[in-house]
Amino acid sequence: MKYNQSPLVLGIYLLSLCACSNPSNQSANTADSLKSDSMLSKDSFQQTIDGKKTDLYILKNKNNARASFTNYGGRLVSLLVPDKDGKLTDVVVGFSSAEQYKKSTEPYFGATIGRFGNRIAKGKFTLDGKAYTLFTNNGVNTLHGGKKGFQDVVWDARQTDEHTVEFTYLSKDMEEGYPGNLNVKVIYTLTDNNELKMDYEATTDKKTVLNLTNHAFFNLNGEGSGQILNHLVQINADRYTPVDTTLIPTGQLEPVAGTPFDFRKPVTIGERIENDNIQLKSGKGYDHNYVLNPGKGEGLNLAATVWGDKSGIMMEVYTQEPGLQFYSGNFMQSKNTFKGGSKDDFRTAFCMETQHFPDSPNQRSFPTTVLKPGDVYKTSSIYKFSVQK
Repeated sequence: MKYNQSPLVLGIYLLSLCACSNPSNQSANTADSLKSDSMLSKDSFQQTIDGKKTDLYILKNKNNARASFTNYGGRLVSLLVPDKDGKLTDVVVGFSSAEQYKKSTEPYFGATIGRFGNRIAKGKFTLDGKAYTLFTNNGVNTLHGGKKGFQDVVWDARQTDEHTVEFTYLSKDMEEGYPGNLNVKVIYTLTDNNELKMDYEATTDKKTVLNLTNHAFFNLNGEGSGQILNHLVQINADRYTPVDTTLIPTGQLEPVAGTPFDFRKPVTIGERIENDNIQLKSGKGYDHNYVLNPGKGEGLNLAATVWGDKSGIMMEVYTQEPGLQFYSGNFMQSKNTFKGGSKDDFRTAFCMETQHFPDSPNQRSFPTTVLKPGDVYKTSSIYKFSVQK
């Protein structure tokens, strides 16, 4: 996989994260971590939802890393990667059964999102002079596809080998108000380089709008390890899209310089999150789209890097998308219990969602999200994990 790595400055702070693995503890740590993985039972995911069978699919690599998925919502349930001591750590929060995902007050944990990730203002857009109306499920706006987005459907699944699972779904014409019969395919691959690769593909028989992403909630110190405010974040973006009080972009591309949104150099999530800033107040913290700096040449561009302050785990986000939604878990309300027994407490996980910009169908200056018949929607993103040594 070819990457375009921007010259991001790591900063002196990273020295505190440097650690080497202890080979003598590797086997024991792996064994302990795999015990936690046993909390996931295939039986708990083998259910029938909307007349279709759900299941659990487990990917593995040569480093003993594991990624677990369910076809209910095409979602990432668990992701075990080694920390600075070689101990496998579950960096994705989630539940231990399909039924818990179905009943969760937060419907998006780990899910494949569509048809349109993020918000569409007032649930309306126009294509070729025809107005379309969507279900408004986020105040006056439509969020992540509507009332029954892709997170709430059962995908067809095929695990091709121990590294790869493929999800497909036919979203029928006017499902949730969107035009066109849309055939969607998402391939998730766990590589031997500890990369979780996401390849999206779609075709339509009518002109439509489309913005696919994955909504994994991460805690690089491990699920249940507390708040993520001391995670260090760097985002390769000089600009972001400010929002109104309903979190719809104003249409402006504002510079991050001199604002709490400047992550061009590593800054902890919590350092400026409580600043007296109207944008932070609107989002109750960070819940904003970053306009990623363009890369050089072909390949996936480095969008962001995040470091777990306790684990030493580093996550790099690569993408072909023009935007990245950084969400700091501001609406987590302790109403659900994760697979390890902890609650989804306030700011105990964050999201880095690769995407086109929110409300793009209504913002002519934003990169287009229109998909036409005969064209193929194709995009890839990667979460890559390592430790700082």
